[in-house]
Amino acid sequence: MSGMSRRAVLAAGFVLPLAGCLPARRLRSLRIMVPTPPGGGFDHTARTMASVLEESGSVRDTTVFNLPGASGTAGLARLLYERGTPDLLLQMGLGVVANTHAASASQSVTEAEPLARLLQEPEVLLVTPDSPFRSIEDLLEAWRENPEDITVGGGSTPAGPDHMVTMLLAEKLGIDPLAVDYRSFDGGGPMQAALISREVDFAAAGPGEQRSAIDAGQLRALTVTSSDPDPGTDAPTLIQAGVDLHFMNWRGLLAPPGLTADDLGRLRSMVSDMHGSAQWRARLERNRWTDAFMEGEDFADFLSQEDTRIGADLERLGLA
Repeated sequence: MSGMSRRAVLAAGFVLPLAGCLPARRLRSLRIMVPTPPGGGFDHTARTMASVLEESGSVRDTTVFNLPGASGTAGLARLLYERGTPDLLLQMGLGVVANTHAASASQSVTEAEPLARLLQEPEVLLVTPDSPFRSIEDLLEAWRENPEDITVGGGSTPAGPDHMVTMLLAEKLGIDPLAVDYRSFDGGGPMQAALISREVDFAAAGPGEQRSAIDAGQLRALTVTSSDPDPGTDAPTLIQAGVDLHFMNWRGLLAPPGLTADDLGRLRSMVSDMHGSAQWRARLERNRWTDAFMEGEDFADFLSQEDTRIGADLERLGLA
C-alpha cells in the first residue's frame, strides 16, 4: 500500500466515526408526544425542548406530535402500549395526572417510566384591559355574590390545571364547585380568543403560554397563584389578596415501561444534559419558567405522591 493510500485509509478512519457514529449519549431520533392540541402549555414545553435538544446536538432529529383525546389520557395509553420503545417520550404534568382520575382512565401515570420533572409555574387569572374587574378583589367579590353570573374559561380539559385552580378557588370562596360555569377550550389560543370576545368573564392560564398577550396589553393579569409574587407578572398573589390558596402547575416527561437499562440510561443522560445546557437556561428565562428539575427515584416518589394528592382533591371537589 502506498503512503498516499495509507494516509487516505487513516483519514477515512478518523472521518467515519465523526460522520457515521454518534457519541454514546446522543440519540439519532426522538419523538415527543403531546397529549393535548397544539398551542397549550404541554405543546409549548415539548417544542421548546425539541428545539434545545437539536441546538445542543443531543438529538439529530426530534419530532413533536399531538395526540389529544380521552381528556388527555389517550397519549398515556399510547405510551404504555409502546412498551420498550426507546425513542418515545410523553410530555405530561399535573393535568395528565388529574385527568386519569377525572376521566376514570384504566391506566395510571405510575405505570410508565418516570423520567424527569422539568419546570413549574403558577396559574394566572386574566381579564381584558376593559374588564369591569379592575382588581382581583373586584372579581372575587362579584363571583362570591353572584357565581351564576360569572363565566370562567380555561385552555385545559376539566380537571386540568386551569380548571382545577378555578375549582379550588371557588371552594375557598364558599362557591359550590359544581355550580361554577367553567368553559373548556382546546388550548391557550382558543381560550384567549374567547376571553377577548367576552365569551367568558375571566380565564385561568399558565403565564408562559399567554406571556405575549400579557406583555402586549391584550390581556391583564389580576393575580398569580404562587406563594410569592411572580417577578414577570404585575399582579398580587391570591395570598396577598386574602385567599389562602397556593397552586403550582408542573410539567415533566414519562418514557414507556420496559426499557432496557442502556436505553433508559441514554434517555436520562439526554434529559440531564439538556437541563444543564445554556440553551435550556435561556429558554427558562425567556418563558419565565421556574426550574424544578427532578429525576430518577425522586421524581418517581413525587409522581406517586401527586397521584394520591390530586385524586383526593378531585374526589373532595366532586370531580372524580
